[in-house]
Amino acid sequence: MTENKQLINFNLSEIADGAAQEKFAKELKEVCNNILDLNTEAKTKRKITMDLTFVPNDTRDAIDTVVSVKSRLAPQIGVSTTMLLGRNEDTGMMAANELKSGVPGQTYFDDKDSTLKTDTGKPVDEVEEQTKNIIDLQNKKA
Repeated sequence: MTENKQLINFNLSEIADGAAQEKFAKELKEVCNNILDLNTEAKTKRKITMDLTFVPNDTRDAIDTVVSVKSRLAPQIGVSTTMLLGRNEDTGMMAANELKSGVPGQTYFDDKDSTLKTDTGKPVDEVEEQTKNIIDLQNKKA
């Protein structure tokens, strides 16, 4: 007569009142969010590792069991841009700005706010307003 009794009654979904399952579900959610993140490579493999550590007592009749769950996600995709660098001719101070137009010195139309902007993203109207107050001392008559 064969008995179908289970000798080891230690189900993963029931460990520590379901805590191991909760840890796994949390990491699985992180993996799914990472897969849906458009800032990561789609084909990169993601991984969940569940580690069970067993530490028996001296009499070997009880085992402390620690469950840890961790995930390895795809990293964020890098982004690039061009930065313009130079010195302010009046002050000699260093100045740096992101190139927004694609070509140094070229203006562009910003579709986000429907304005014409300089290559560094400053509205052309602001630049023109600032230049109205400049006095050309060479053309000024005494």
